[in-house]
Amino acid sequence: MNKILISNRGEIAVRIIKSCSEMGIKTVAVYSDIDKHAVHVRLASESYCIGSAPARESYLNQDKIIEIAKSSGCDAIHPGYGFLSENPSFAKKVEENNIIFIGPSAEAMKLMGDKTSARTFAKKIGVPIVPGTTDPIDNITDAQRIAEEISYPVLIKAAGGGGGKGMRIINKANDLEAGLRASKSEALSAFSDGRVYIEKYIENPRHIEVQILADAYGNVVHFGERECSIQRRHQKIIEESPSTYIDEKIRADLTQAAVSLVKEAGYTNAGTVEFIFDQNKKFYFLEMNTRLQVEHPITEMRVGYDLVKEQIEIAKGNRLDFSQKDIKFEGHAIECRIYAEDPYNSFFPSTGKIINLRIPSGLGIRDDRGIEEKSEVSPYYDPLISKLISFGKTREEARNRMSVALKQYRLIGLKNNINFCAWIINQPKFISGEYDTGFIDKYFSVNELDKPSEEIITVAIIAALTKLQKNNHNLVEVSENKSCSNWKNKKIDSFN
Repeated sequence: MNKILISNRGEIAVRIIKSCSEMGIKTVAVYSDIDKHAVHVRLASESYCIGSAPARESYLNQDKIIEIAKSSGCDAIHPGYGFLSENPSFAKKVEENNIIFIGPSAEAMKLMGDKTSARTFAKKIGVPIVPGTTDPIDNITDAQRIAEEISYPVLIKAAGGGGGKGMRIINKANDLEAGLRASKSEALSAFSDGRVYIEKYIENPRHIEVQILADAYGNVVHFGERECSIQRRHQKIIEESPSTYIDEKIRADLTQAAVSLVKEAGYTNAGTVEFIFDQNKKFYFLEMNTRLQVEHPITEMRVGYDLVKEQIEIAKGNRLDFSQKDIKFEGHAIECRIYAEDPYNSFFPSTGKIINLRIPSGLGIRDDRGIEEKSEVSPYYDPLISKLISFGKTREEARNRMSVALKQYRLIGLKNNINFCAWIINQPKFISGEYDTGFIDKYFSVNELDKPSEEIITVAIIAALTKLQKNNHNLVEVSENKSCSNWKNKKIDSFN
């Protein structure tokens, strides 16, 4: 495998490029016209524009991506996460064009990546699932009947993708039709797949997932669990590994359920099996993400394996060169997702140019990002711009390192959630590990957030004044040029 096209953008594209570079593999970046100056475009060996800013016209354009992969001589395509990463028709098209898809087969993705068929399969092999439908909901009549059967509140979810897209909590019957319509529309926009299903909404559960890796020779390993219960509107914000909620007995049962599911499905490559726990510590299969997860770095920090490299080795047809007993779990890792959104204004997405950027560093600190100073953040894509990861021998050491790193993190030019993450990390219930998916709704108020430091305010003012001065200087230059005669200044050569 000599050249890989990355059909994605942002921090995950940068992350994949780094692993490919270490393996001596050339990379091809694709980008929308608004992303032409993005970091992943600059870092790749080659780059090609695939369309205009809307995702449907660029990052979801299957035929254009495959065309570029073929014309640039790529052996494989890595889809990253989001966009086409869990689209079986794309995986099949890639394979039909004699290009390797770095991920599961189209058949396995159709079975496990599709949320409804995965629920059916899990139920069939004895893994408990949340009560609800195992087929997509096509009309409001069926939706009303199912909701009444399992009782409100219910959750509408996208069948073809995750990340909180297309998800709606419905508390009463009067809201069902509008919620169903909105979920279908959002799912179609995010995944080119408007199918949705309904399940019982378990209030304030713990959300815990298991990272797996499987080769084509029947070898399946797990890399332990990740706790993902710190969420806002079903979007993960902070993840950690291991979970503080489960003991070794539950951990063994949980990881065994994940491995069994993957083996029975004949699944290959990287994947994540997600579960929710009720307040009695009983777990239910939620879904399987048939791709690399956003939060994979915290697993890497604990086990010392590069999951992207392992994905590529499996896609090349190689066996896993290690077994479950070779995987050693060490320490504790935490990840904070840095979003371009304003916590002081209902987390409204923020767009614009990054004026000043200072990335924290230090022992046990890692930052995966797709931005740099002068990067433009547009309204067309997910507002995730960076992932800050900390590692420590103990949870408290990892938490303390994260707290310090967040204080050091400076991102000026865009509203962001760094202060919000810092508040969570230092909240007593997080420190004690006594939290669930209702944590933010229960404890957060904008009044809890620290105000920006004087240093940050000063830097922002200086940056704004510098920008204003530069703009004024440019205006003066234009004005002077307009009033000058080239004849008078003897600049006759400028007319040649």
